[in-house]
Amino acid sequence: MQYSIMTYNKVRQMTDDFRFDADYFHPKYLQEDALRSHVSNIYINDFCFVTDGQHGYHEVDYSSPIFHLTAKNAKDWFANTEGADRIAKWVDDKNKRSSLTKNDLILSTRGTVGLCALVTPEVLPANIDQDVARIKVNRTKSILPEYLLAYLNCSFGQDWLIRNISGMVQQGLSLDKVRKIPVPRLSEKFQLSIKRIIEKSYFQKNKGQISYAKAEEVLLSANNLLSWKPKHRSFFIKNFSDTQSANRIDAEYYQPLYEEIVEKIKHYKYGFAFMEEMVKIKDNIFMPKDDVVYKYIELSNISANGHINGCIEARGRELPTRARHKINEGDVVVSSIEGSLSSIALITKDFHNSLCSTGFIVISSDLINSESLLVLLKSKLGQLQLKKGCSGTILTAISNGEFRKIILPKLSEKVQKDIKEKISKTYESKAIYGKLLEIAKRGVEMAIEKDEKEAQQWINFELQKLNVIIRES
Repeated sequence: MQYSIMTYNKVRQMTDDFRFDADYFHPKYLQEDALRSHVSNIYINDFCFVTDGQHGYHEVDYSSPIFHLTAKNAKDWFANTEGADRIAKWVDDKNKRSSLTKNDLILSTRGTVGLCALVTPEVLPANIDQDVARIKVNRTKSILPEYLLAYLNCSFGQDWLIRNISGMVQQGLSLDKVRKIPVPRLSEKFQLSIKRIIEKSYFQKNKGQISYAKAEEVLLSANNLLSWKPKHRSFFIKNFSDTQSANRIDAEYYQPLYEEIVEKIKHYKYGFAFMEEMVKIKDNIFMPKDDVVYKYIELSNISANGHINGCIEARGRELPTRARHKINEGDVVVSSIEGSLSSIALITKDFHNSLCSTGFIVISSDLINSESLLVLLKSKLGQLQLKKGCSGTILTAISNGEFRKIILPKLSEKVQKDIKEKISKTYESKAIYGKLLEIAKRGVEMAIEKDEKEAQQWINFELQKLNVIIRES
């Protein structure tokens, strides 16, 4: 049993908002406080400008270049624009305080609190919503944004953020609390070492994205779709007999662009086939055992490039009732939910014998390799057909029946091999990217727990194991 004994006076000294809930004084948090006190600390408010995004309604303007980032865009250390709306210029002009610039940090303060990411040029121009804090670092205070990023993502930063969540109905982290985050002021030399690791990880991330883009280019070129754009039509006409055979009367189902993409696939020189002829659909329900620990993957764990970023590890009795699909290495999981149809991933050996949500359709194939399946279904060839097949009212999704009717090109062995090689490179880059972030995170923790010299020695050893050279600039 773990417990802490706190006097009333101590509680008053430690908290300016008089927190006396037991979780706030968990032994782990008190130990981290003690370790942090061994080094000089500076508060976020002393070297950063902190604000949240605009409150209330925002005008969506699809012609605008300005992205509107939310908490979901703060995942995986670097800000992304996946699923982000675009806001009108007047909204951005009215909220210049939250208009992002290069090397800002964004931090989620509602929902999943503690997601922290660095803003890079690729996501700009951009602004944020009210559930995200913008942290702009003043470099004159000798704190590097990359070091602050690693600190907020390490156990010391994450535990402090979780510990200071408050509220009743909707819990969150107030901006005042963000401004009071204590940050150990480590040496500039050590911070620079962390900065270089973060930069190297970002390079690996981009390298993986480039490899994925090349794989998709191979697929689209093979199908003469590299420069394809659907024809613009103001209206279209369908016969009543078409609605009877499809058993659908909604106009969306008959959008001409769906027919155009299908016709393109049907003209592939090596032929085509229906999904049910090309793949095995693993729709058996698996009942987890109460006392066995499983890895469980949800829709939110899938990144834009088909990677799995984390999972839940829990005993069978603790898993949600939707954890009913068992997955194996080489399977491809495809989201069936309309709002997340691009959440498609290849199952690697790290997730062999794991479980995934029933919101996924699980497939494998002897006729087409898993890497090619991944790219096919994430490309316009698959995405348009998945979207067409969705139906429902409250939760719109594609049924197994509609999924089986999707058509796929019979890709040649040469094309499949080329795609596989490029996707394998994306996974290699992703692995290095993830390990570098772990090194940065653990290095900061070790510098606080022990000292910078020992932390730097460990960092150098881990980089050597990865065969990664960090050059001094």
